Parts: sequence; structure tokens; C-alpha cells
Amino acid sequence: MRKALGMIETRGLIASIEAADAMVKAADVTLVRQEKVDAALVTILVEGDVSAVQAAIEVGRETANRFGAVVSYLVIPHPDVETMELIKKSNPVSNTDDIDMEKKEL
Repeated sequence: MRKALGMIETRGLIASIEAADAMVKAADVTLVRQEKVDAALVTILVEGDVSAVQAAIEVGRETANRFGAVVSYLVIPHPDVETMELIKKSNPVSNTDDIDMEKKEL
């Protein structure tokens, strides 16, 4: 069974991070990717069961609205396989294991 895809577009990085954090804590969804559209617009994509994605998007909208930052949102139940492949091709959300948190001396 294919999963649902949910997207929230916000103005500002901080609002998108807050929304993403709230979404993964509120429902059984997985972060797919973060897309920075330009200097201000950021889209967060999540996937999971349809009901979980709908719940996550609602919580993410409420969270981002505290910043007045929601531009748009969408839930696609059972997207086509090619749509999912297109979305997942570039800029996947990386594991924190891949991030070097220490400053390196030059």
C-alpha cells in the first residue's frame, strides 16, 4: 500500500523547522525532505499513512501559524510512484550521523 505525501510551505526557516518537529512528534510520519525555494520560502515534505499525514499537516499548520508563516499546504493520498520518485530524487533529509557538529580549525 502506498503512503500519503504531505507538504507545508512556510515563510522562513525557523517556522519550517518548528512545523517539522511538531509533525513528527504528533503523528507517525517520516520527513522526506526540506526544500528551500528562495530566500524566504521553505517546504517540508512528510510521508506516512493517510490519516497520520493529515494529522501531521494539521499540527504543522497550527505550529507554523504561530509565526504567521504558512503559505500553503497539501496532502496527496496515495501519490503515483513516479511522483514520489520525482520528489525523493534530490535533497533528501540526511541523518544527523552525517553532520559534523564540531567546528574545524582552518
